[in-house]
Amino acid sequence: MELRLLQYFLAVVREENISRAAESLHVTQPTLSRQMAQLEKELGTQLFIRGRHLELTDAGMMLKRRAEEVTSLIGKIEDEFAQKKEIGGVISIGSGGLHSTRTLLEVMDGFRRLHPKVRFQIYTNSAEYIKAQLEQGILDFGLLLEPVDITKFDYIRMRDRERWGLLLRRGHPLAAKDTITREDVWNETLITSDRMPIQKELLNWIGKPESELDVFATYNIITHAAEIVDSGIASALTIEGAVKMFASDRLVFRPLAPELSMTSVFAWKKFLPGFGAASAFLDYFRKFA
Repeated sequence: MELRLLQYFLAVVREENISRAAESLHVTQPTLSRQMAQLEKELGTQLFIRGRHLELTDAGMMLKRRAEEVTSLIGKIEDEFAQKKEIGGVISIGSGGLHSTRTLLEVMDGFRRLHPKVRFQIYTNSAEYIKAQLEQGILDFGLLLEPVDITKFDYIRMRDRERWGLLLRRGHPLAAKDTITREDVWNETLITSDRMPIQKELLNWIGKPESELDVFATYNIITHAAEIVDSGIASALTIEGAVKMFASDRLVFRPLAPELSMTSVFAWKKFLPGFGAASAFLDYFRKFA
C-alpha cells in the first residue's frame, strides 16, 4: 500500500467530500474517486458510506486511525533527517495530568528558546495509552505516573511527588474539611482510577477491600470523572496535578491524610538514536533531572 493513497484517504476523510478533497490535493475528482475505489479493492472492504456527505464505515474508522499513525511516523522520520546543521522538527510528548508537568514545561520552554525551529506535540491520555504509543514510535517521550511497568523503557524519575486526594463538589460536607481520612472514604460513593497497580495502592491506603466500598465507576483520565463529580453522583479519588488541568468554581480538592503520594517518570523507548531533535532534548532534560 502506497503512502500517497493513505494521504489521499485522510484528505477525503477530512473534507467529507471527494470534490473538495480533490481540490485540496490538486488532483481531478475522477482521479481521486478511482484512487479511493482502488484502496477499497486492495483492502477488500468498503471504507465509505456514500451520500451527501461521505461517512466512514467501521473499517474506514480503523483505517483512519492507522493512517494517522503511519503518516505521523513518516513525518517524524522526515523531520529528524531534514535538519543537518540546526536542530529542528517535532518532539512528541505524552502525559496525564501530573504535578511534574510543570517541570517538564519549564524544560520545554528553555529548550525551544535555544532551538526555535523545534515544535512540540502534546498528547494527554492514560498511562497505558501513552506506553503503547511509545512502543510504536508514535511518541518520543512519556510522563507516566508510577507504579507502572517501564521494563521496555529508559527513564528519569521526576523529583516532584503526586499527592492523592478526593475531588468533591464545593457544597459537599467533606469539602469543609482540610484533609480526607480513611473513614471519610469508607462512607463515600467513589470514582477511582482504572489502573490496577494504582487501585492496589489506593486500597492499601483505604484499608478495606473493594467489595466493602461503594465504587460508582472507574476512569482513565480525570476529565470524565470530574463531570460525574460535578453532577453530585460521586466523588473522585485523584492526584492533585490532574485537577489543575481544568478550572471550576464548583469543585474542590482535599488531600488524603495520612498523605498518599506517588512518583512519576519521564520515559522513552530504549536505544534512542543519538541524533535529531528528540536526542538533543533528552540531553538538555538530563541537566534538570
